[in-house]
Amino acid sequence: MNPWIPESAFTMVENHNPDINESKPLTTETEVLAPHATADHTGLSSESTSTQPHETARETSSVATQHAPPAAAARASTDHGTVATVTAAAGDEPDDDLNYDAADFAAALANFDREQAAESAAAQNLTVEEVIVTGTVVKVTDKHVVVDIGLKSEGLIPLEQVLDIHGVSKSGDSVEVVVEREEPEGGYLVSYDKALRHKVWDKLEQAANDKTPVKGMVLGRVKGGLTVDIGIKAFLPGSQVEVRPVRNLDGYIGTEIEVRVIKLNKKRGNVVISRKELLEEDQNAKKSITLATLEEGSVLTGTVKNLTDYGAFVDLGGLDGLLHITDMSWGRLTHPRDLVNVGDEIQVKVLKFDKEKQRVSLGFKQLTPDPWLDATERYPIGAQVRGRVLSVTDYGAFIELEQGIEGLVHVSEMTWSKRMKHPSKMVKPGDEVDTIILSVNPNDRRISLGMKQLQENPWEQLEDKYPTGAIIEGRVRNLTDFGAFIEIEDGIDGLVHVSNLSWTKRIKHPSEVLKKGEKVRAIVLGVEPENRRLSLGVKQLQPDVWDTFFAQHRVGDVIKGKILRTAQFGAFVEIAEGVEGLCHVSEAVGPDGKPVAMDVDSEHEFKIVKMNQEEKKVGLSIRAVGEEASRAEVESYKEREKTPKGNNSGSSSSSSSGNSSSTTLGDLINWKRSESERD
Repeated sequence: MNPWIPESAFTMVENHNPDINESKPLTTETEVLAPHATADHTGLSSESTSTQPHETARETSSVATQHAPPAAAARASTDHGTVATVTAAAGDEPDDDLNYDAADFAAALANFDREQAAESAAAQNLTVEEVIVTGTVVKVTDKHVVVDIGLKSEGLIPLEQVLDIHGVSKSGDSVEVVVEREEPEGGYLVSYDKALRHKVWDKLEQAANDKTPVKGMVLGRVKGGLTVDIGIKAFLPGSQVEVRPVRNLDGYIGTEIEVRVIKLNKKRGNVVISRKELLEEDQNAKKSITLATLEEGSVLTGTVKNLTDYGAFVDLGGLDGLLHITDMSWGRLTHPRDLVNVGDEIQVKVLKFDKEKQRVSLGFKQLTPDPWLDATERYPIGAQVRGRVLSVTDYGAFIELEQGIEGLVHVSEMTWSKRMKHPSKMVKPGDEVDTIILSVNPNDRRISLGMKQLQENPWEQLEDKYPTGAIIEGRVRNLTDFGAFIEIEDGIDGLVHVSNLSWTKRIKHPSEVLKKGEKVRAIVLGVEPENRRLSLGVKQLQPDVWDTFFAQHRVGDVIKGKILRTAQFGAFVEIAEGVEGLCHVSEAVGPDGKPVAMDVDSEHEFKIVKMNQEEKKVGLSIRAVGEEASRAEVESYKEREKTPKGNNSGSSSSSSSGNSSSTTLGDLINWKRSESERD
């Protein structure tokens, strides 16, 4: 058979001429040549046959043309070596048969061309429209999987596309592909990946039209929403994730969700999905069922959907109800999370239902009896109870005695000592502590507890231990505007008032004479165990200089003093160590009647004109010193008045005696003036 004539050409000729039997086969000029053609080419050898195919084709074409009819020769010459002319086998075949075979062969070639064109057109349509074709694996090479796709040439799938596909690597397996293009080396490049994508798009289009849900895996977060793998990457807007807005979308990453395709564009490869639509449909369906059976007083099972500072929202089945924090427990809750968490299934009681607004108020504590109803009987005053510390505040600690019953240990009831700065220094949440019931108030749901009552009260024996007048020694613990606190033992502090620091100095603040941490001695002035007060004094350790001054002086004494400070109304004068007197400005006048200069640190003689021991006040005068006689002059005047004069000695004596007993300050001044004039 001639290698340059396609096998299909002979097949078509045989089919077209069924009368031709096997005894009269068609032959090409390479099989039977005319005698002169054979003679001309007897010199062909293996060397000449190894030349270019197109050269041999031209030679055979020219030979065939010489022995063919004119029409056949013309057609053969136009094919440039691609058409071989059919001749009769040797013998005495009539010319009609020869002409018939040549015409039939030309028709077969034309039919072959049409088939080739049809196949090219079919392959072109498959490539342009990207139709999915089912093929059969023929073999596997090092680069491709060869697949029979129903065309003259096989399809080639890149091996990397089917490495992970089970059952495709052996002959006879079926595989769906898309024809991409015809390869120059022969065959068609086909894609398994495209076929998969087309199948996914077909399913998504069907799901979008039928509004059926699809499942996908959340891959990550993008601007405005999430990326979900539903066979291809789709966009889930943040507003379509839940029925209510979601602040944190990161929690959905890595989870499988069910969504609905709401928009897709195959040309651009965009798909938009929604989870909210499915949730709303499901919620509305459940809501209808819930509304039909919901009534006040009914007990339902719901799922905690969301937590806030004031309560929890519970999903009753398409309808949310509010479980307020005050209806969660008979006790005190700082936050709903102390009792429930999101996702918990709990039983609740419907307290109130507004059908118009579709609002439901729920209760959890109403499912159990109120423990405060018999709290007074179960917790009598003075009873010792044990509880767990729930929380610690600045003013005390809350102790849970049982579920729903809490008591407060005030900071003042924790220890007898006043030194504790914060309750956390003694207890912390979770501690088990023993307490004493101090008071119970069921109406206000309050129980007062005490811890220090279980300890020995150091103030009860303090009066016997430190009686009034006892001298103690302690350390200055704190200084205030009104005094200093002296710690005499652990938990026992005494107060030295600012007025009990010095007899003589006017102290405005204790820091003027004491320092924090300094050891001092003091005397106990008084003890009040019921008020936990201990009064101390420091100045009482020294004798009172005022008492000494009043014992040694009286009105009329002339003393020397030093001016300490002045004021508009007079001057304060130091008349003894720690003792001050006041000389009013009206008394600061000299013998000549002129005001005396009252300069600070200047010294003058003053006469005591007023004394008040209770108020510790002494009134002084300079003017009185110049006008009145000294005490010695008064005594001398009295002695002279007692001496008899002349004949009237008796009467004078009695008169003198009477005058001496009633001598006035004016008489003494007149006597002194007369003595001066006599001199």
